[in-house]
Amino acid sequence: MRIHCILHETFEGPACINTWIKLKGYSVSYTRTFLSEPYPAVNDFDWLIIMGGGMSVNEESAFNWLKPEKEFIREAVNSDKIILGICFGAQLLAEALGAMVYSAQEQEIGWFPVKLFKENWSAILKEIPESMTVFHWHGDTFSLPDSALLLASSELTKNQAFLYNDKILALQFHFEIDRSAVESMLGNAGKSLRKSKYVQTANEIGANLKYIRDNNRIMFKILDYLNSRLLLS
Repeated sequence: MRIHCILHETFEGPACINTWIKLKGYSVSYTRTFLSEPYPAVNDFDWLIIMGGGMSVNEESAFNWLKPEKEFIREAVNSDKIILGICFGAQLLAEALGAMVYSAQEQEIGWFPVKLFKENWSAILKEIPESMTVFHWHGDTFSLPDSALLLASSELTKNQAFLYNDKILALQFHFEIDRSAVESMLGNAGKSLRKSKYVQTANEIGANLKYIRDNNRIMFKILDYLNSRLLLS
């Protein structure tokens, strides 16, 4: 199984997803946009993972790699690939599927609950709680693509996750986060945090790492589901 992963920040990687890949014995390749690395041909990978970043999908003039990445993602979508997008990656997927991406009312950073729409999760997981506390770090959001199933909402952000065509999954929050990833994000971007209703301090974020285990457990189940979709195709 060949997985290709797009990284947008030096400090934001796949976290527990890498653990799952190693356990499965699968191969993984990378395009690091900050190093201007090339994209593979779509026939050279089986599924695509698009990670997060602090930029906006609307900043093509500021990031010369952004337009080519969007073209690559659309090619992967049109090639019927299994795709997982996280945070900025979820926003890129939303745009590729015809939705709008725009600034949210406020930033959402830290551990906050999301409501999970169990009936729409049924294709992915047989058992999922009605709500979970998950890790957020975003200032943009997106409209829901046509024909997509809404999977999660938070108090601030209506569209937090969606499933499209049973094989494209977008998560604006971070089920994949682990302790090292939290520390890396705080170390590189934590100084900009300004406490508000929907933005926690670095200390508050660090004090709630207890949620990581359940988040990673769900992430593994999601990866198992996407893997099963590929095996059936």
